[in-house]
Amino acid sequence: MFNLIKSIKKRDPAANNYLEIIFLYPGLHAILLHRIANCFWNLKLSFFAKIIAYISRMITGIEIHPAAKIGKNLFIDHGMGVVIGETSIVGNNVLIYHGVTLGGTSLTKGKRHPTIKDDAIIGAGAKILGPIIVGKQSRVGANAVVTRNVEDFSTVMGIPAKVIKKYEKKSSKTFTPYGTPIDID
Repeated sequence: MFNLIKSIKKRDPAANNYLEIIFLYPGLHAILLHRIANCFWNLKLSFFAKIIAYISRMITGIEIHPAAKIGKNLFIDHGMGVVIGETSIVGNNVLIYHGVTLGGTSLTKGKRHPTIKDDAIIGAGAKILGPIIVGKQSRVGANAVVTRNVEDFSTVMGIPAKVIKKYEKKSSKTFTPYGTPIDID
């Protein structure tokens, strides 16, 4: 848990100290409650898992299905209105802003929600729909609607989302905030 708190401090310039993050960050609370709900889900205690998920949504405004797979150091910044569906997979060090939906497009059983790879940033209000993949270190611009795979090291924007920038593999581990680039060519 402390690694998550440290990663939030590193990625949020508004975070003044660790105590503030622990007590005042709903994204942190939602992830911690999701971890508990996910344990109950994995123990086949789905009713109790869904109760915890419901309480988490009531407290934080963030809805994460107990079956969703969440990697290390997910940071949900601001958080209100975020929805992460049942078969979603979110990698490590992902940043999701408020109003994001990782939703399904089908009622069939099986994989129907997105997979977000490591180090991706999903801008505010983005909708990522269906069993698609958003690649490693990719960026999804604010309010984009993504219904097709996004390659690694890409930035997509618009409705429907289109690639506006493709990067070479990034060697730098420095954090670049926000899902909408400011250096669009």
